[in-house]
Amino acid sequence: MLSEFDLIKQFFKRDRPGRADLGIGDDCALLTPTPGRQLAISSDMLVEDRHFFAGADPFMLGHKSLAVNLSDLAAMGARPVGFTLALSLPAADPVWLEGFSRGLFALADAHDCELVGGDTTKGPLNICITVFGELAPGHALRRDAARAGDDIWISGTLGDARLALAGYWKEVTLPEADHAAAAQRMHMPTPRVALGLALAAQPIAHAALDISDGLVGDLGHILAASRVGATLDVDALPAGPVLGRQPADLRRRFTAAGGDDYELCFTAPAAQRAAVLEAGRASGTAVTRVGTIEAAPGLRFVDAQGAPLDLGLSGWDHFS
Repeated sequence: MLSEFDLIKQFFKRDRPGRADLGIGDDCALLTPTPGRQLAISSDMLVEDRHFFAGADPFMLGHKSLAVNLSDLAAMGARPVGFTLALSLPAADPVWLEGFSRGLFALADAHDCELVGGDTTKGPLNICITVFGELAPGHALRRDAARAGDDIWISGTLGDARLALAGYWKEVTLPEADHAAAAQRMHMPTPRVALGLALAAQPIAHAALDISDGLVGDLGHILAASRVGATLDVDALPAGPVLGRQPADLRRRFTAAGGDDYELCFTAPAAQRAAVLEAGRASGTAVTRVGTIEAAPGLRFVDAQGAPLDLGLSGWDHFS
């Protein structure tokens, strides 16, 4: 049976230079920020049977656990530096730990983001990561910075993760290959770090956040913080490749309020449209203009012809 310290040493401590002066194996990690940069810090918790199914593939779960945190850094325009991991485990299963740590470190290495500390204990499966990034002062893409006249943009595509969940819950019937393709977006989201860095560098964008609880709910946070409203063209929302083949009503609902997409929603002046498209090209990320920020409060929906729609949609609530 693995002890707590054997578990850490075997699966999470790596002999490689990191961003911390002291890291795993001491009481604290000591991080030295780059001179003249601000730290960006975010935490996310994933709980079994709330955020992922019991028996989830450990490699995918390791990836997703870090991806949802890197997505928060992307939304602020911050470059990843390091992260801590607090892990509650029902048992120290070496097979599970090997898969989980491999998925975790594959994504961490892709973004040069070092594990610098954390904790482990026995209990229900619960994964909590705190991630650290850095950015130039005054360049953070904040939720309260949207301005009337801004375009609303979306990275990547929306809705396939929610479609996969609908397949698991038997809300819809999908061919096996389609469900597997949609589920890939649910289990292994892509944090848009490169796009966030490009949007914040100039800066090009005004406000941004990552779409975790559904576009309608998350965009609502920007509108409330910025004290503005918006009109959203639901037919312009970029549906995932599997969802794009579904009926229009399902496409509208799952792109607008699906959740678990971890794409970026951001606003930028109309004069920056060419710069936004170039940021998308430079980062290898599709970007789509889907609406307009307006002075009048509230979120209004229109179709491709500009006709008003009453969709009655809301974002995901973790306590509902």
